[in-house]
Amino acid sequence: MREILDRIQHNPDSNTVDGKLSWAPAKSLWFTGHFIFWITIGMTQFSLGAFGAYLALSILILCGGHSLGMHRKLIHESFDCPLWLARFGAYLGTLVGLGGPFTMMRAHDLRDWAQRQDRCHAFFSQHSSIPRDWLHQTHLKLTLDNGPDIQFPDKLTKDPFMIFLQRTVWLQQIPIGILLYLWGDWGWVAWGISGRIVISITGHWLIGWFAHNHGPRKFHIPTHGVQGHNVPGPFALLGFITFGECWHNNHHAFPESARMGLRRNEFDPGWWVLRAFEKIGLVWDLVTPGTIPPEKHHAEPLIPTEKMGAAPSAAKIRPAL
Repeated sequence: MREILDRIQHNPDSNTVDGKLSWAPAKSLWFTGHFIFWITIGMTQFSLGAFGAYLALSILILCGGHSLGMHRKLIHESFDCPLWLARFGAYLGTLVGLGGPFTMMRAHDLRDWAQRQDRCHAFFSQHSSIPRDWLHQTHLKLTLDNGPDIQFPDKLTKDPFMIFLQRTVWLQQIPIGILLYLWGDWGWVAWGISGRIVISITGHWLIGWFAHNHGPRKFHIPTHGVQGHNVPGPFALLGFITFGECWHNNHHAFPESARMGLRRNEFDPGWWVLRAFEKIGLVWDLVTPGTIPPEKHHAEPLIPTEKMGAAPSAAKIRPAL
């Protein structure tokens, strides 16, 4: 298990407040182009088959790629597995449409480092209004005046497959699109590629916004300027839809853990998949809160648990006595 902070090189003058927001052409046009294609073609050539293709691909790619391959394995190294499975998870992660493996690691590590500081830009904290934060996350980029450098481990920077994924990230949709067209029609492509990308990016952003602004918390990290919230949704169903990623307060408390849903009603399908893979020998050394050394525990339990509502400022939060 590698600490995220080990990948971040910064000096005493580095900060996450001073910077400039500007248009990110590639990100903006990618999202807008797929949205237009999905609305114009996907809605006019809708079919149950096209929607089924969207649903099946979304489950595979969001669970196996985004949650397990990119987040829990590549970024946090919360479990071990064969190299081919790690590469397959990273490949599925690129199909989400958010970026290649190095893009995802850099974005996550920078945000993670920023949220650990006393103050950080609203781009990282997501403490803006919903419309403003949507604009930030889907169409803009933040260039810090004095940001940190991020160094990836050699096992990734020298891995030809990871380099290939990063360099061809936008092209990875093409083979899937060809298969969808051959099996169905342009409606299948619109839903299986463009609709899936637009909905995945929007869902990723929206859950992130709620996870940093609203929802119950059972842990507080006094050294962090930004706190995470659990976002259960009605009857905790968002646990199913997000494959466990909605339990963000738990994740802030134990970022190295492969398990995000820590209680009986905190559904975590991603964890269930890992446990099934562990039983057949495909994954091992699963990190859980119980296996993290006590000296790395920085979270303090909140008693009682906060009710649903707007996120209080760090200055108003007091750790449990």
